Amino acid sequence: MKSKLRTTAVSALILTVLGMFILYLSISPKPSPEPQKRMAAQLEINKARFDPGETAAFSYQSGRRPKQRTAVIRYYHLDKQIDSQTIALKKGKTEWNWVPPTDDFKGYLAETRIDGKRHTIAIDVSSDWSRFPRYGFLSDFSAQAGTQSSEIIKDLNRYHVNGLQFYDWHYKHHDPLKKAGGTMQDSWQDIAGRQVSAETLKRYIEQAQSHGMKTMAYNLLYGSFEDAGPDGVKDEWRVYKDPRHETQDLHPLPKEWQSDVYLLDSGNREWQDYIIGRQNEVYSALPFDGWHIDQLGPRGEVYDYAGKQLQLEEGFDEFLHHAKSKAPEKSLVLNAVNQYGQKQTGTAPVDFMYTEVWDEYKEYGDLKRIIDENADYSGGKSTVLAAYMNYHLSKQQEGLFNTPGILLANSVIFSAGGAHLELGEHMLSSEYFPHDNLQADGGLKEKLTVYYDFLTAYQNLLRGSSMKETPLDIQSSPAVRNKPEKGSIWGFSKSSNERRMLHFINFTKANSLEWRDTGGTQAEPGKLERFEMTIKESRPVRKIWAASPDSRKAAPVPVHFTQKDGEVKLTLPSLNYWTMAIFEFEQ
Repeated sequence: MKSKLRTTAVSALILTVLGMFILYLSISPKPSPEPQKRMAAQLEINKARFDPGETAAFSYQSGRRPKQRTAVIRYYHLDKQIDSQTIALKKGKTEWNWVPPTDDFKGYLAETRIDGKRHTIAIDVSSDWSRFPRYGFLSDFSAQAGTQSSEIIKDLNRYHVNGLQFYDWHYKHHDPLKKAGGTMQDSWQDIAGRQVSAETLKRYIEQAQSHGMKTMAYNLLYGSFEDAGPDGVKDEWRVYKDPRHETQDLHPLPKEWQSDVYLLDSGNREWQDYIIGRQNEVYSALPFDGWHIDQLGPRGEVYDYAGKQLQLEEGFDEFLHHAKSKAPEKSLVLNAVNQYGQKQTGTAPVDFMYTEVWDEYKEYGDLKRIIDENADYSGGKSTVLAAYMNYHLSKQQEGLFNTPGILLANSVIFSAGGAHLELGEHMLSSEYFPHDNLQADGGLKEKLTVYYDFLTAYQNLLRGSSMKETPLDIQSSPAVRNKPEKGSIWGFSKSSNERRMLHFINFTKANSLEWRDTGGTQAEPGKLERFEMTIKESRPVRKIWAASPDSRKAAPVPVHFTQKDGEVKLTLPSLNYWTMAIFEFEQ
């Protein structure tokens, strides 16, 4: 029975992956997308991530002269105001600087009011992006795309995206750079025949790095073209479907493409030396900060050239250690397709954990389960989920993302301590990153700006190995459950020595518990005002405060409470999609 179930699971995953290439065929070439337009009056910041001691540069852009002449900028770490400035407002752009405290790995929120409207923006001070990764992508490297690169990077910077996956930028999987006489050429075609401009790649890398973003070159860890022999790829390195090495294992692609993808044994040291050497050639020609390594999930029964059955995932750890030893200063990330090989990845020198999520993990609770599992595998490293939203809707038609589906999924991912790979030249709805049938409307863009401010400003409460899950014993109406259920609130709690963080996610109006919202039909949750609750808590509580990406532009708000006989009674100001309440304990 187990063998039959495993075969069924493998077949289902293969069909899912092959669906990507059916999608490829349905996509006709499109002009590069227009960069997303920002709001008329807004705060901007010059970098997505700052080193300790580095000055942050801000601007406020308005199409008209503000009615007030000055504005007070208040800077918060969590709920505590740590600094303030008074700035003179100008017509057009007002600029000023602030030097954050030199503490490493801290998130801050700047808040001000101008003409009666609240504005906020987050600041991340971290010497290493991998502690709090906020991962985005790029997928168009044509010469035309290069003319828009500055605006695209500026837009991603406003979401505090601090790392970018450069998807399908390469020439061949086994030979990423197109060279002549050992020199990189000015342009080439990728495997699908799309134009890639070396100048556009260089421009994107330079602009991203100037905004504090890391740049990651995408490629498989074990892929080659069919005609790789003349380039030095040996048959003895390949993966076969039979023990007599008669049938090679391959990933079929459309006939008009350059080649199918042929698999190599990632545990073969000669192949490792070959492809890692090619990757180091990439670093010499293009100043990428690291390698985003992909794989294709379980392959069923496969063999090496000598007829030995392979468990490809068993070689992932060795491959990653070897790659790191050859370029120790470069970042590594490995995609675990539906958690395949993730246990092995957890002991490897990857910057963070990365999971591409498919239907075996289709419900909201599964997203948190993956993030928790990855933390256990890796000793507390952060997780990024490639979780493609409104999936079937995007295959069927052009249109808009369903805002409730996006915000509910992000509420779950962010509150659980993860990040969501979703932002690039457009928003992702497919595993083929250039696919852009669905767009984010202005309302969704504005809400996502606040969600990413929240993720960044409160990163010290949302992410990290110091916070442990604790039982939540609560009475309320509507009911708070310990797992997602339609018609209720999902609540869970994490604690450190100083604080307890309680997360409440609103499923009272949810019509499905499947996070992908594949048809774009998830309903708005319905805002709850003055949400009363009683919570078991034996430790003396000094104060309670709350914050939400759905309220006050993520700014913190104090919460009145009483504590008696090991119970805390409080009233949350509001709950729309997600609200976080924080108990501060007496020390």
